[in-house]
Parts: sequence; structure tokens; C-alpha cells
Amino acid sequence: MPFDRRTFLGTSAATGAAVALAGPAVSASAAEQAPQVAAGDHGKRYAFTVMGTTDLHGNVFNWDYFTDKEFDDKAHNDVGLAKISTLVEQVRAAKGRRNTLLIDAGDTIQGTQLSYYYAKVDPITARRGPVHPMAQAMNAIGYDAAALGNHEFNYGIPVLRKFEEQCDFPLLGANALDAKTLRPAFAPYSMHRLRTPCGRDVKVAVLGLTNPGIAIWDKANVQGKMTFPGLEEQAAKYVPRLRSMGADVVIVSAHSGSSGTSSYGDQLPYIENAAGLVAEQVPGIDAILVGHAHTEIPEYRVKNKATGKDVVLSEPLKWGQRLTLFDFELVFERGRWSVEKVSAQVLNSNTVPEDPKITKLLSDEHAKVVAYVNQVIGSSKEAMSSAEGPVKDVPIIDLINHVQVETVKAALAGGQYAALPVLSQASCFSRTAAIPAGQVTIRDAAGLYPFENTLEARLMTGAQLKDYLEYSAKYYVRTAPGDVVDPAKLTNAEATPDYNYDAVYGLTYDIDVAQPTGSRITGLSFGGQPIDPAAQFVLAVNNYRASGGGNFPHVPQAKQLWANSDEIRNTIISWVKAKGTIDPAQFASVDWKLTRAGVPVF
Repeated sequence: MPFDRRTFLGTSAATGAAVALAGPAVSASAAEQAPQVAAGDHGKRYAFTVMGTTDLHGNVFNWDYFTDKEFDDKAHNDVGLAKISTLVEQVRAAKGRRNTLLIDAGDTIQGTQLSYYYAKVDPITARRGPVHPMAQAMNAIGYDAAALGNHEFNYGIPVLRKFEEQCDFPLLGANALDAKTLRPAFAPYSMHRLRTPCGRDVKVAVLGLTNPGIAIWDKANVQGKMTFPGLEEQAAKYVPRLRSMGADVVIVSAHSGSSGTSSYGDQLPYIENAAGLVAEQVPGIDAILVGHAHTEIPEYRVKNKATGKDVVLSEPLKWGQRLTLFDFELVFERGRWSVEKVSAQVLNSNTVPEDPKITKLLSDEHAKVVAYVNQVIGSSKEAMSSAEGPVKDVPIIDLINHVQVETVKAALAGGQYAALPVLSQASCFSRTAAIPAGQVTIRDAAGLYPFENTLEARLMTGAQLKDYLEYSAKYYVRTAPGDVVDPAKLTNAEATPDYNYDAVYGLTYDIDVAQPTGSRITGLSFGGQPIDPAAQFVLAVNNYRASGGGNFPHVPQAKQLWANSDEIRNTIISWVKAKGTIDPAQFASVDWKLTRAGVPVF
């Protein structure tokens, strides 16, 4: 019978568990194709394929709205659901649609200006509002289930609920619980029947798990409303239940990396990247579609401690750049199906054209967003680029910080903390961000800040700021004096992403990359004088960092003096509109630099 979300969620809210039997729609050509069944020495066999995507982040078209041209990177990857749709149809044609399922591991409705436009500019939550482009595309492609990602919560629960309502497939989150009842706030799992001619269908359970970090990263949206226990805990609860309900195959769709690490340290008792631990600790799982980490893992096997059996993990690259294929081989013995073999691989979306069915379906939405982001909002006296931002103090990062400082100063004016100096943190979020000389558009300004972060003001001491900068400086690879410096190999030490390296605006300091982590900040001063460890400062900081993202010291515990609900990129856009002209001479200065034994690296 078809999946009925209202019935499912009603039952789930009452009992904490339910089951939906969902078979993928069968086209005439697929229906005519013989199921993949063969007789063998050890009983009848059946093979099927589960396709998976993750971290789509609002990408439908192979298009970069910040550069206003077709997406491209050094590896010449392509992005978007239109490309994924072509791959999916090829797999369905080869395997037979009745022998396939298509799932996703989350982070769907945030990340591009396309997704932003339909959350904020022409919101899907408005009366008679539009259908979200990601819902339209995923419905048209024929997804069977999708796990919740942490970025699903960025625009608030009402937007997420409306998106859920618009999807023809369930959004799964076994560890997304109602904060008051501790019952599932979303469907924990879905069950799918694959028909075979062997007298018994194959029942495939998909268990959805999301990231506990939501409690920190989107605290403003979920506190008091939802709670997010650990992945292992909830998998251990649900996998035996799914097996007892007759699931022949159990697949986990987990918005959680496989490394066993957490970016939020000990602020939560749950692991951020726990997919590998789930495979190792919870018996009864056959495969895990991994998300969240934005890495490519074609096939990774983890041995379960209890059973000794391999669990196959796979993570397709973000934004629709790859499609995972889990190939299952089952054997029918003693009146039941059992998994005999599982393998995984990824397909590259740059090998196929976009599906015209999808591009035509959303051509109007795409055109609206392109027109929106190309609106002129001001001008700049000079061109600015973020290309050297990871290794140099560049004006374009100073612009972000200057806007944040002005915003916080205005907010604190006339109050108890108005006399304190205001500093600001910012990262090089994109190495391709640029402000041109001449006309500046929304896409130029928005490209400086691709995340939906909001702005806060926290009270910090000089000593705490020193610790903060020392922690940030772990981003650099230790490089001895005299060694050749390759800028491309100098950054991202300890797998630290660019967005977890902060420069602090308003202080002067050097970073000695010849020194070990924790002993790199030298010459730290404010106003031309060595910083007083006891002095108080106001730090303009994004909500991700303030809530523990990146595990920076002191900030999460620091006193909050002010907070804003508007995205920082909107604040930047409004600032440019108000000023009319961007003049780097008014805010740009070289306040930090990389050194070795006192000698500048650059």
C-alpha cells in the first residue's frame, strides 16, 4: 500500500513506532523487465540496488549562483539533481525499476541561493506559497526516503515541516525526538517491498538518523522543541524492532560522518561523526549511506563486533557530484531471504548530461533566482578577492569583519557595554569569493558568506582571545624556518576546514608556523599596546561558533550581550545598499601575518 505520511506520523506520535510499506512506482518498460532472480546451488537468489545521495544542499542545476555561470572546480565535477536524475534513470533501465530504491542522507534545503530564495524571499510557508524546488525535483526523480540533515533546521521548524509536507517520500529521523514527549518528531524509518517471483517479497527497512549537533548549531530553532540523542543509541533501539517486523534487509541512512570525531568537543555526550560506530556496535545492519562529512567514500567495510559480519558504508560526494550504488545479493533458504553479499560504488555525475525533465520542470524558479542574485545594490572602488584569504589578511575578509563590528557597535550603543572595544571573527568561507570593481550585485555580497549564520556579541577577556587565536592557528601545517613554503600545502592541518580558521579583526598579531600548535601567537596587541589578559572585549561572532561549532575555546560559555536573527549575509547586503559605495581604504589593514622566527612567510 502507498506510504501515507499523516497516518504514519499519527501512529508514530502515539506509539513511537510504525511501518510503511512503500514500493517504487513501476514504469511499463521496467514492469516488463524480468526481476533479477536466479536459481543456484543454495536456493533461489534475488539482486537489487539501492541508490543514494547526500548533502545536496539546494543544488538542482549544474549552476553556481555566486559566479552566475555553470559550476566547475579543479576536478571538473558537476553538481545538481538534474545530473543525478540522469544517472538514476540509467541504473533503473539497467536493473529494472522494481529492483531499485533511491534514498538520501540529508542536508537538502540549504546551501544555494535557489534554496535560500524559497525559504526567505518567496517562502514556501507563505499562504499559497510555492512548492520547494528540492521537493519538486526529488518527487519527479522518485525518491523513496530521505534522512534529515542538520541544515534542514537552519530556516526553522515551520519551513522544514512545510518541505516535509511537500515531499512524496518520508523524511526520516529516529533520533529527532519531541522534547516534551521524547517520541519521534519525524518518521523513524520506512519499509519497502520489492516483489520477486519466489513466493515472498523482499522487505527492505530504511532507518534514518540525523546529527546530534543540531542541538548546538540550531539551538535557537530547536531548544525546548526537539532533542537529538546519539545515533548508536537509537539504532540499537530500532534495528531489532525492524528485524522483528520482518525486514530482510536493514539500511541506515545517517547524516553523520564515519570518523568517530566531533567538532563540538565535549559539549554534547553524543558523537557527531558516528556512522562507523553504528556499524561496529549495532548488529543487524547491512549497509549505511553516510552523509555530513562532504567526503567521497565509494566503499568502506566495518566489522560488527557482535556478529563479525561486514557492514558496507558508502558516502557519495556532496551537491549531487556522485551517486552511491549499494548492490545486494540475497538467497532464499529455509523460507526466508538473507543477505549473501553487499558491495558499493559511486557514479560520477560529470559523465552524464542534465535530465531535461528536471531542468524544464524548474526553469522558471531558476530564472527567478538568477534575476534576484544579479540585482545591483552598490559599487566598489576596488576589486577584492578571497583567493589568498587562508594565508593572508585580505580586504575582502576585513569587509565581513567591518560590517559585523559596525552592526554590533550600533546594537550596543547607549548600553552597559557600549564603551568596550568591539572585535570580530570571520573565516575565508570560499576561496573564490570576489567583489568586483564597479557594480556590486546581491550575488557578489552573498558570496562572501555562503552559510545562514546569524550574528552575536559575546564578552571575552584578553587571555581568552589569546587562547582562541592559538586554537585557530592549528589550521597551519608546522613549517620550519628555511623549508620551502607551498601555500597550497600550508593550510588545513589536522583536517581543519577553511571555515574553522578564524582571523580576529581589531587585534594585531603574528602566527609563527614554525612553532607547535598552542605556541604560535606572538606580538598580540590592541591599540598598539600588548593585550591586557584581564581586559574585556566584545567579540562579534557567528552563531555557529558561539554555539560550539569548531570547538573553539571560551566563546560558548561567554556572556551573550546581544544576538540577531538575520543572516550575516543579509546584513552585508543591507550594509552595501546603505553605504552605496565600498571603499577598502576605510576598513582594510594588515593586522595579522604568518611568520617563522620573526620573519614574514609572505
